[in-house]
Amino acid sequence: GRTDDMLIIRGVNLFPTQIEELILRVPQLTAQYQLIVSREDHLDCLEVRVEVRPEAWQQVSAEDLPNVALELQHHIKSYIGVTAIVTPVAPQAIERTVGKARRVLDRRTPAGRP
Repeated sequence: GRTDDMLIIRGVNLFPTQIEELILRVPQLTAQYQLIVSREDHLDCLEVRVEVRPEAWQQVSAEDLPNVALELQHHIKSYIGVTAIVTPVAPQAIERTVGKARRVLDRRTPAGRP
């Protein structure tokens, strides 16, 4: 991955492309995702919002969605070493700008600011 895309989450270097590779291992999910980085109690938190495939969205029950999320969460923890909150969302739920999704929303405040 490009170094300017790199995020550091709790001391672990992370590239969005690494997350994308893991998302593609889960058949119910698409490559449309968004990483939301925030800070709670001085700790970095990573949320991965990822779109469910339209055909899977119609077939997957509400009880199955947490299992899809857990599968991706397990892959991220195993291969990257970061605990992430995975939020499956409906097809087309992630905002796109000129056809391209904004991949990373970093909501952490810059150092030295509250």
